[in-house]
Amino acid sequence: MPFLIAALGIVGAAALWWYRMKAMNEAARDVADVIGRVQGSVRRKKLRRQAALSPLTAIDDPVVAAATLIASIVSEDGPILPQREAVIRAVISEIADKKKTDEAVVYAKWAASQIDDTTVVIDKLAPFLRERLDVAERNDLLRMVNRAAQGGEKRLVISDQRILRLRQKLGFEVN
Repeated sequence: MPFLIAALGIVGAAALWWYRMKAMNEAARDVADVIGRVQGSVRRKKLRRQAALSPLTAIDDPVVAAATLIASIVSEDGPILPQREAVIRAVISEIADKKKTDEAVVYAKWAASQIDDTTVVIDKLAPFLRERLDVAERNDLLRMVNRAAQGGEKRLVISDQRILRLRQKLGFEVN
């Protein structure tokens, strides 16, 4: 009889440990799944961010960068209509020839339509322009932005935050 009780005790202990190991294995699998989902989410977010910036990362010309910056700021209140596009063309034609102006404006309209947030465009392109333009050219860029906003169908009011952010990113002192 004591042998039977000992055998049942051993079988019971083995069953208890088998159940506990099975539960621990399942818990470990759940933790691994959660970690995998979090890592996948982080990777997807990074890819989405890169995809959102891809029209900007392809820019390697200051004229195209300036046109894209202007188009993005101007299109913040709505789509770029033909009269507004003509104003952007006129502003960009002051710094580039006709072929380069056409190329820059077409790319700028496309890039501005791809990226919804003007702040992202300013944050990405203003440092690029700061490196390639001298102080006088950066001041000209700010005037170009204002002229593009004032021309067209109706006058646009560019928010003070946008102008301050642009001035700051271009390397000007902001009070």
